[in-house]
Amino acid sequence: MNKKLNGIVGLVVVAVIIGAVNLILSNLPLRMDLTGEKLYTLTKGSKAVLAKLEQDVTLKFYFSSSSAEMPMQLKTYAQQVQNLLKEYELAGKGHVTLEAYDPKPDSDAEEWAQRYGVEPQNVNPFGQPVYFGLVAVCGDREETLARFSPRTESTLEYDVTRCITRVAWPERPVIGLMTSLKNVLGGQPNQMMMMQRQQPEPGWAAFTELKKDYDVREIPADADKIDDDVKALVVLHAKDLPEKTLFAIDQFVIKGGRLIACVDPFSIMDMLSSRQQQNPMMQMGGADGPSTLGKLFDAWGIQFDTSKLVADLAAATKLNAGNGRAEENPAFLSLTAKNMDKKDLLVSGLTQVMLPFAGAISFQGKDGLTFEPLVVTSAKDACLVDRMGAQFGMGAMRKDLNPDGVQRTLAGRLAGTFKTAFPKGPDYKEGSTNEVPKVVAEGKGTVILFGDSDFLADQFCVQVMNTLFGPIAQPINDNLVLFANVIEQYAGREELIGVRSRGPSNRPFVKVDELEAKAMAKWQKKQTELEAALEQTQQRLSALQKQKSGNERMILSKEQQEEIAQFRKTRADTQRQLKNVRKELTADIDSLGLTLKVINITLIPLLVILFGVFRGLMRRKH
Repeated sequence: MNKKLNGIVGLVVVAVIIGAVNLILSNLPLRMDLTGEKLYTLTKGSKAVLAKLEQDVTLKFYFSSSSAEMPMQLKTYAQQVQNLLKEYELAGKGHVTLEAYDPKPDSDAEEWAQRYGVEPQNVNPFGQPVYFGLVAVCGDREETLARFSPRTESTLEYDVTRCITRVAWPERPVIGLMTSLKNVLGGQPNQMMMMQRQQPEPGWAAFTELKKDYDVREIPADADKIDDDVKALVVLHAKDLPEKTLFAIDQFVIKGGRLIACVDPFSIMDMLSSRQQQNPMMQMGGADGPSTLGKLFDAWGIQFDTSKLVADLAAATKLNAGNGRAEENPAFLSLTAKNMDKKDLLVSGLTQVMLPFAGAISFQGKDGLTFEPLVVTSAKDACLVDRMGAQFGMGAMRKDLNPDGVQRTLAGRLAGTFKTAFPKGPDYKEGSTNEVPKVVAEGKGTVILFGDSDFLADQFCVQVMNTLFGPIAQPINDNLVLFANVIEQYAGREELIGVRSRGPSNRPFVKVDELEAKAMAKWQKKQTELEAALEQTQQRLSALQKQKSGNERMILSKEQQEEIAQFRKTRADTQRQLKNVRKELTADIDSLGLTLKVINITLIPLLVILFGVFRGLMRRKH
């Protein structure tokens, strides 16, 4: 009886101790994030923003936690969001206050949520609306995240941090945009549209998002001066720029302006605009003019061959080839973390970037300038292909697909002391009576170069979803993240780059991608051999046919029949080899999957068993 009582007392004492420890630890600032994706750890960018706060910011979190209509998925995600917001409060060190509200029907909390612009969500058509949003308040300024969604989980921290920066630092820097493309900033409503109640065409999501934080100003492609208040200039596929405009850009850079130049050997959006097509994946015939910076590139030591596109077998993208078929297109680049400079904040956290039909940028060296590659191809699977042929798909491109072991640069940073490309001014000729503009000969500056412009178009970076609250653009890769990083470093708050650089929580199967790239290279070689054999057979058949005359041309000779039989045999052998390549790839992937399953299923139990054996042996020794 005493033993039983002692056991009960012992259990009670243990429970009291555990409760006391939990109570003590809950009041201590001890927190540990054990999630693989660090879901509850603020990045350096967010911490830097919070460290610079001079005014108090209140985060008002609205979530219908008591509503029976709230799906379990949203409840789980809401807990994650609230835990992250708690990290903001702790890192703010008194400058950030978190307030949580449950906006029940007809309550004051619901009224305030509606006033702030938190969107009601009808998860049940016959039930009460629910709320799941955030409001940041600083003084008389407020900024609202109208709704949270698990779909935009990858940008959660960025959205919250940007909310804080908007209310804490409300200034809006000026971004200049110079382009030859249409409707980048969206169409303007005219009287006819208003009469017919039509909406103008929306702008690209990249620039629609940019307008939320910056004053985006369109600059004509024939401008002779860049306004002094422009902090950064985006030149997006601006074709055939006149010399006066190149001179204006030249002087803008030399005087310390920040230039983001997106040149392109072949712009899909330019082609679609001229042909009024909607699907960039098909009907790639024809081309419009490339874009480059001409004399400026020459003066800066930059080479950009507009007759060639970059192809990379290791970064090929599956495209719709029609008739229900899909084909890998290595000129349509899907780049991963291994293509990014891990030491540079602009790209170090990116894992998925798509560059369709990009060109290669190379630096030949200029005194006072340095060039740092930011996005590159693989070293062993890349090559250059003809710009015209690549537009017609793999069939026309195949003959140029010969990887040469050279790594190409797709985006890079040029910095240092720039010297003018126009020492005598634009269009200056001896004996000319035109007034020569004042020329600044040299100055320090920075230029970001991209060998593609289409990566910012909606078709290649977002999926537009139609909802009850209007169209919502959901990112499908890190293209917008990359662009935002550049703008924030050169025109906004640099601290936000660290937030933007956080990759998504999904982890790609790198080994499987490598196996597929290897198999594709092998497949490509066999396919090329088959086409070469076909071409040779056709040439021999044509030669034999020419030796005939009259009615003999309609009858196959013995030699022709032998050639056709030999070709059929060669084609069957090659197709069998191609089938074996597919089987080998499938077998390698299955083997890898089986190995991972065995490790996942047996490793932990095995470790537990080994630990138990070890502990038992240690007890015997004592």
